[in-house]
Amino acid sequence: MVDVWQIALDRPAAFVEGLRGLLSADELARANKFRVEHGASRYIVGRGVLRTLLARYTGLTPQALAFAYNEFGKPELPGTDVCFNLSHSHGIALAAVTREREVGVDIERIRDEVIREKIAERFFSPAEALALASLPPDQQAQGFFNCWTRKEAWIKARGRGLSIPLNSFEVTLAPGEPARLVATRPDSEEAGRWSLETLDCEPGFAAAIAVAGEIGDVHLISEFR
Repeated sequence: MVDVWQIALDRPAAFVEGLRGLLSADELARANKFRVEHGASRYIVGRGVLRTLLARYTGLTPQALAFAYNEFGKPELPGTDVCFNLSHSHGIALAAVTREREVGVDIERIRDEVIREKIAERFFSPAEALALASLPPDQQAQGFFNCWTRKEAWIKARGRGLSIPLNSFEVTLAPGEPARLVATRPDSEEAGRWSLETLDCEPGFAAAIAVAGEIGDVHLISEFR
């Protein structure tokens, strides 16, 4: 089972200040580096809500959670069986939480201009670029972000960042087509070890999760409370 929490990042000042006290010193230092005020408040809400959620799964207090980071910057909770990932875009965040298996999540606002910018030709595999170009023009932006979020979710689940080239593996992307990891290189068997699933969250956004093994039930919780 995977829980995916949808979090609105734009909150009243009192709500933001209430979460500020949950953050660690390094998180507060990062928040203070934002030059735009809403960037800082969104970061505080994202991290504060993440700590609140993970406290529910671990039985610890939000302040007691001590994150560790691998060499590529992926956070984890040593000493627990809880695995998690966080993604945000334009005021919305998704937090995916499961146990004893790696998980990655990504959300992006759909933007038509990416087709004009030829990003797919630069970063997707040749097969994905061809599949995208074969879609009707009015489906190409959705197809692009289906592809992008599925790729990002898998890379984040692997925890190796951009050391995994985006064109070294392939995912499905056509609107209405089930999310799937189609091919992985150089290890062709890697594709069979992971599951992908599309997340139906806010209109105008694309989102996906990647989970090690069979994905099982996914509970999309539309709002953190």
